Amino acid sequence: MIKTVMLDMGNVIVPVDFRRCHTALAAACSYPPHEIRKRIRLTGLPERFECGQVSPEEFVRELSSILNMRVSNGEFWEIWSNIFGPEPLLPESLIEALCRQRRLLLLSNTNPIHFEWIRERYSLLRHFHSYVLSYEVGALKPSPRIYQEAIARADCQPEECFFADDDATNVEGAKREGIDAVQFQSREQLEADLRLRGIRW
Repeated sequence: MIKTVMLDMGNVIVPVDFRRCHTALAAACSYPPHEIRKRIRLTGLPERFECGQVSPEEFVRELSSILNMRVSNGEFWEIWSNIFGPEPLLPESLIEALCRQRRLLLLSNTNPIHFEWIRERYSLLRHFHSYVLSYEVGALKPSPRIYQEAIARADCQPEECFFADDDATNVEGAKREGIDAVQFQSREQLEADLRLRGIRW
């Protein structure tokens, strides 16, 4: 029996489009979006940020230097959070119902800028019993370490955990740790997978 439901955040709960961020950054510096994407990718900076190896202040400073950009921390945080769409992919009613039925965990590769931005704007995050966040754990999915932390927070056996993530690699990483995991495609597909496991709301 499934005792804990784990959900990814980006492109499961909140829609993500990095092109929105690159376009917003282009308006604040002299590089076009495709060059910005290339410059950021070569640094590995976002990955280090999401692993908690770089503070928000250091991240803003390093990325601003890479892009020859001068903006305040607040301005940068708004630009960097442009990747998120305005409406969640899952209704709050579903999240609220799940938290009444099972233990509910958020399991996400993210950083403190994005997570705080989302938590302030999406009320549905308040229904999760615990947040397992890469920058706090110090490891990114599909590292075994972050799933092991999630299992510990779930307070049940791995096979009693259900996890949905939009990234197939992350789904496979969860399965290797014994978690019942599926790749998220849509709200309808997720609801069908939940019902197959006897989860009703």
